[in-house]
Amino acid sequence: MNIIILVKLVPDLVEELAIDSSGNKLDTAWLRMIINEFDDHAIEQGILLKERHGAVVTVVAPDLEGVDDVLFTAAAKGADKLIKIKGDFSGANNHAMARAFSAIVKELQPDLVLTGVQANNDLDGSLGPLMAGCLEMPYVGYISGVTLGDGKLKTRKEYPGGLIAEMDVSLPAVLGIQAAEQPPRYVAVSKVRQMMKTSTIEERTAPGLDMAGGPTISRMFQPEAAQHATMITGNPEEVATKLVTIFKELGVL
Repeated sequence: MNIIILVKLVPDLVEELAIDSSGNKLDTAWLRMIINEFDDHAIEQGILLKERHGAVVTVVAPDLEGVDDVLFTAAAKGADKLIKIKGDFSGANNHAMARAFSAIVKELQPDLVLTGVQANNDLDGSLGPLMAGCLEMPYVGYISGVTLGDGKLKTRKEYPGGLIAEMDVSLPAVLGIQAAEQPPRYVAVSKVRQMMKTSTIEERTAPGLDMAGGPTISRMFQPEAAQHATMITGNPEEVATKLVTIFKELGVL
């Protein structure tokens, strides 16, 4: 089986985000980019399928700062091939990334494409279904388990309210992984450094990015800090009286 895993790098939300002088995008000068959490689960699910059924796992990522570390870490976990797509992805939306990815993924002739179900910077839809559209493959998202049998995949799909569905999916297909069947495995820094010496990152050049379909951002701003909470003290009767007074002042009563 030929498994392709698509990886995005997203802003680290632990860090403070700043808006650049244009007022319509983030300041990337000191912006730390990390692997999308759900994409990390996609890598783990792909490695699990390789260990159980045999497969060649290829991890594909855009050329952004820190991507080499992400790819070598994937190799340390068990990925067989690493591909970095060259191009200016600093302001690329998911429509542009899907078109750039699909042009290269088609050449790889995958049986299965895995990607994270969503990311914290998805403004124009998730990457998975957009990729499926470009590749003309079926898509199933919010996957929390995958098994292979009789040339088909049996997938576990999560619905709100704790409902789980099992679906048979014919290959080739694209899956949006919400959670791998086990937490993403930890690899020691020493093993990652070893991969840096023994593994090779193949570089492919993306065609010109077509940004059509994405949103046009006219302004970004930090939320204004204000006080909107009123702490009410007293016994139950006093609190009830104060609440009625407040509701009347607001026009609710």
